[in-house]
Amino acid sequence: MKPPYDITSRIVKLTASISEKIGEVKSARLIKPPTELRKRNRIKSIQSSLEIEGNALTVEQITDLIDNKRVLAPQKDIIEVKNAIKLYSRLNEFNAYELDALLRAHGILMNTLIEDAGQFRRTAVGIKKGNNITHIAPPGDMVFPLMKDLFDYLKNDDDLLLIKSCVFHYEFEFIHPFIDGNGRMGRLWQTVILKDYSPVFEYLPIESIIKARQQAYYDVLGNSDNLGNSTGFIEFMLEIIESALEDLLKTQNHTITSTERINIFKSYIGNETFTRQDYLRHNKEISTATASRDLKEAVDNELIEKTGERRLTKYKYKNLSDRIKR
Repeated sequence: MKPPYDITSRIVKLTASISEKIGEVKSARLIKPPTELRKRNRIKSIQSSLEIEGNALTVEQITDLIDNKRVLAPQKDIIEVKNAIKLYSRLNEFNAYELDALLRAHGILMNTLIEDAGQFRRTAVGIKKGNNITHIAPPGDMVFPLMKDLFDYLKNDDDLLLIKSCVFHYEFEFIHPFIDGNGRMGRLWQTVILKDYSPVFEYLPIESIIKARQQAYYDVLGNSDNLGNSTGFIEFMLEIIESALEDLLKTQNHTITSTERINIFKSYIGNETFTRQDYLRHNKEISTATASRDLKEAVDNELIEKTGERRLTKYKYKNLSDRIKR
């Protein structure tokens, strides 16, 4: 069954605005942001999502863990961060539409933290805020069929993937399929889904904006529970996504280096053979001389191979295995 929600005028306006901003991101060559920005955004995502669940590590401490430096903090918090670092670094390994992929991801996220990491719960569970039970999840024997239905919806429904990612996030939290780690997994899996909508979402720190609006996030989840549909949550998450894209666009004054241009172009051209003109058409803001320097530097660094001379010159990116052999 299709989860209950309505497509409101607010949802239509937000999806249109997000599509426009993704177009601006493409024009600004920010689909794959510069290396330092990607690292910073990844750390913000991890820190924010874990802080929502009570982890006390700071951005600086998480940076130190990534750089293999010693950090003084509770062991549980350190394990949570290390697991999250490992999982976020492997996002491209997970198929957003495979139930088994979600279970594998949960196994990495909750490794050594709970006994049933990577397995759906089989017992009843409720969510408690303070002294109040705010949500009673479906019984354990309903978790697998409900999750299967949710993945069927994700794969087969005709609505925009942007909308379906928000619906999935809400329904995931409602089902609460694991003993622990549900909040982290729901937020992460929406990112995995959104990567199929646009590559920019791999490094977009949506979680940090959710953290800044944490109480509103919980409130809209509760309101959607009370109303029996996810319409309000969809609107809320689309606002979050729009804000994250706006923040990314504010970084566009960053001067892109030749190495970054070469890496960005690789994600566009893949394994196809190309010419200097192809490279220039993709990088309209640079001169012919700059394009020649970029390509020469990439050839010298064995990132690409060159064949032919003068107007017959063509280039192709080398496979990693070919570069290792050399």
